Amino acid sequence: MTDSTAALAPGSTARPELRVRRPRYVRSVLKHVLMIVVSLLMIYPLLWMVVSSLRPNDEIFKNSSLWPVTLDFTNYVDGWNALAQPFSHYLMNSTLLVIGCVIGNLLACSLTAYAFARLRFWGRNVAFAIMLLTLMLPIHVVIVPQYIIFSQTGWVNTLVPLVLPKFLATDAFFVFLMVQFIRGIPRELDEAARIDGCGHVRIFFQVILPLMLPALATTTIFTFMWMWNDFFGSLIYLTKPENHTVPLALKSFLDSQGASNWGAMFAMSVLSLIPLFLVFLFGQRFLIKGFATTGIK
Repeated sequence: MTDSTAALAPGSTARPELRVRRPRYVRSVLKHVLMIVVSLLMIYPLLWMVVSSLRPNDEIFKNSSLWPVTLDFTNYVDGWNALAQPFSHYLMNSTLLVIGCVIGNLLACSLTAYAFARLRFWGRNVAFAIMLLTLMLPIHVVIVPQYIIFSQTGWVNTLVPLVLPKFLATDAFFVFLMVQFIRGIPRELDEAARIDGCGHVRIFFQVILPLMLPALATTTIFTFMWMWNDFFGSLIYLTKPENHTVPLALKSFLDSQGASNWGAMFAMSVLSLIPLFLVFLFGQRFLIKGFATTGIK
């Protein structure tokens, strides 16, 4: 009996295998189709914003299609020079803010995490628990006393109120993230470095810190995204137009009592999304590795 006839024999198992594989194949195709449809629905607002930035103002809300009838790039030119300062000025303000916050979080949070993970001192567990409790404390509760303090010191309308707290390890989420990562590093490395005469400073900077690259990259990406899009903090502390960041500059295109320049706002919004897209694109693998190695799944 040949192989072909054996496959069609009554006792053959080929047909049941085909019957089992076919439903699995159909389910897989349906699952991927559903995921594609949901992804298109989620990305539709972004695509609509990009297309709207290429339309004249009088056509933006008249047509909801994703293909513009006419391509108008004047929104990018007008939006770049529509405010009191060129839009590059606000991009630079946001860049300085983000750089300061990233450096502050990387330095302060990593040092605090090392203290909680490696040092033994009185009240360590209580202090760690209090730090975790601050995760449940909304910013609106502390914004008033913080504003009073910074107002009395004369730091309002500067980047100091937004950058200085980062150097004090106020982001408990990143401290917890790094603590979990450091606890996964073998203590034998610390003991070997201590035998070679290293203290806590050299152990941290020469042994622990180089191994914390995934956690540091995760902190950098999240800090960049949060501070680049921060509107509430900038609105509270930066009242002068020349000190505005990108979110406040985008808000300036809208006028509740007059005409709003929607096309220019959409155009500058597209430009402001490019840094976020690039940071997430190049740091995605570090982001996933950072979460996977800290036990947060």
